[in-house]
Amino acid sequence: MDRDHPAATVAINARAAIRAQIGGVERFARELSLRLPARRPERYCVIRPPAGLAHRAGHLWEQAVLPVAARGSALLLSPANLAPVIGRGSVVVIHDAAAIRHPEAYTAPYVAYQRRMLPLIARRARLVITVSEFARAELVDVLGLDPDQVRVVPEGVDERFSPEADPAPPVRRHQLERPYVLCVGTVSERKNLLALEPAARALRDNGIELVLAGSDRGYMRGPASTLRRLGYVRESELPGLYAGALALAIPSRYEGFGLPCLEGMACGAPVVAADAGALPETCGDAALLVAPGEPDAFTDALRAVISDHALRATLVAAGLARAARFTWDATAARTDGLIDGLLAGG
Repeated sequence: MDRDHPAATVAINARAAIRAQIGGVERFARELSLRLPARRPERYCVIRPPAGLAHRAGHLWEQAVLPVAARGSALLLSPANLAPVIGRGSVVVIHDAAAIRHPEAYTAPYVAYQRRMLPLIARRARLVITVSEFARAELVDVLGLDPDQVRVVPEGVDERFSPEADPAPPVRRHQLERPYVLCVGTVSERKNLLALEPAARALRDNGIELVLAGSDRGYMRGPASTLRRLGYVRESELPGLYAGALALAIPSRYEGFGLPCLEGMACGAPVVAADAGALPETCGDAALLVAPGEPDAFTDALRAVISDHALRATLVAAGLARAARFTWDATAARTDGLIDGLLAGG
């Protein structure tokens, strides 16, 4: 276990931050674990478990060992949904209520654990943070929280994501020999990947491939898809994969934030997203939004952003401007400001 600056006032639970493969939740945890101590090294320390305890095997560590390691700190910040249920100084970031809203998208043991733990963690926390107004409303409704107990801190976009990112390395690695439309996400029922099947067939007829980047996770459930799977894409190559795409398609029925939309925008990819969950809030007017239950709408929208050069230029410009409004430094600053309030209140 690694703990820096043991006299610091706020400990950060870095169990999710050390995972080798990361999604939006892990990225949030990693960025806060890096940027908060850099911002105020006298205030924050980071507590990391051994690498083998980053996933399910680390639940016991999180509940039993972490509280002991953090007991000299006034607050314990857990940025990845789960936190110790004991202790009086918990600040937890709960990104959404997906496992409770959409149990069909997860294994039964995972759903049971989330249903048991999330209400306990949230109700005992000094403060609950979430990543969008949509997610805030979900936590209030599903977990029965007081709205005043939940604060919104949006996610950010790393500086590496830009139109200048080089697509050549991921194109070579994944043998992308034709122009491609990209979808980023894990295989899960709530990701609604089947909605892209008609679009994939239509685009294939025009020499364009629709590809899916993202890893499998053992606790998620989803239907088999015929989309070409790229698997997990290296962090170093993800910006280039976005930058080389003709468009980014995100058909999810439920997202607490939808970070790939902003990352794609930052790399100059026009975005077509589902008009569902937090995606309209995250995308604003910088994406084409379509009904998640209408596959033909995705086909038409993707064809439009590929063939209509004026529409494409408008979406690219709007996307770049939208993504520039979300930075991880701002995420860290807002989180630190909320911590200020808690520490001042005693």
